[in-house]
Amino acid sequence: MTLLAHDRYCDEIAQQVGRLRAVVMSGADLSATVPTCPDWSLEHLVRHTGGALRWVELLVRTRAQEEIPEEEVPLVHGPEAKGDPDALDAWLAETGEMVVAALREAGPDAKVWAWAGIHTSGFWARRMTHELTVHRADATLAAGLPYEVAPDVAADAIDEWLQIVEFVQRTMPHDAAVELRGPGRSIHLHATDVTPEVNAEWVIELGEDGISWRRGHEKATVALRGPLTAVMLGFYRRLPLDSPELEVLGERELLEFWLERATFG
Repeated sequence: MTLLAHDRYCDEIAQQVGRLRAVVMSGADLSATVPTCPDWSLEHLVRHTGGALRWVELLVRTRAQEEIPEEEVPLVHGPEAKGDPDALDAWLAETGEMVVAALREAGPDAKVWAWAGIHTSGFWARRMTHELTVHRADATLAAGLPYEVAPDVAADAIDEWLQIVEFVQRTMPHDAAVELRGPGRSIHLHATDVTPEVNAEWVIELGEDGISWRRGHEKATVALRGPLTAVMLGFYRRLPLDSPELEVLGERELLEFWLERATFG
């Protein structure tokens, strides 16, 4: 598994912030419920995402060696005005510029506190790339707009999600994570629309000692097939398994079991 270059993550954050701003300014109803995050409105989702970026900017810029409380982050909850797309857009634009500047200045190897055991600024560049990748999908679904993401970013989002699930199993073995343990079961993810050089296939094995995974094409207990973006969104529970873009082969119950229990913790 190879990470993307640090500058690639920084470029992608800038681009994704721009696309999220486009959703805000598209005329979409900011009070609309987000189907994939039903407790949130579109505006709540945007403020959450921008707030996460602001928090990371402060962590990276100050080289924080411990977690910074949310209440210490300036403008973490967004502009005072509610329901104002112009104010929300301006806040997002400033937020994106701030976090990208902090990450570029730090480079990938600066020592910074992080919750997943990888205490570098590079961890945060990758994490914020995929925070945006997934929450921008939430926003476009809520706004009824088309969604697309670059193949290398979509594939890396799946890699990162699997690494997070591994980390949770090792360090936070809550009931849902423990239930993923067990012998003789496996999941295959197969992107059908990319060249073999991209290697957009994954094998996930659920073992007694936890999950393991690798890129590759192998027979498994259940397979999820479709275009790479659809596979990513399905694996992140942003696209239903019954969607026409996706095909499930084998024991669907195992895939559903995984999707219910694979969490951040």
